[in-house]
Amino acid sequence: MVNAISSGATGLLLALFPGMAAGIFGVSDTVYFVEAGVFLVLFAAFVLYVATRKPISLRSVMLVTSLDLLWVLGSIVAAFLLAGTVSTIGIVLIIAVAAWVALMALLQFKGTYAAKAGI
Repeated sequence: MVNAISSGATGLLLALFPGMAAGIFGVSDTVYFVEAGVFLVLFAAFVLYVATRKPISLRSVMLVTSLDLLWVLGSIVAAFLLAGTVSTIGIVLIIAVAAWVALMALLQFKGTYAAKAGI
């Protein structure tokens, strides 16, 4: 649920206030923030769906975890590629969000492992 809430809130902020995000990142184009925001809102809806099923599908949780890990890898690549193009605070935010998403993936993985082990 935490993943759904944080992804949804971030997505809404990016989609509704792309100019503010662009300003923080030191760029003028807002379309990428809107696109990322819409993606995150859709992702959050999927995560919310997965989290509210009874019983929770471990396969679906692993899919969410895999998508989170792809986000982390993409963020690391983006931080390197965008260095010098976006503001320092933008790079810090990319890395901070990647760390948060990595934590979500770790907790989801641990929960899935515990569920499979019957713990």
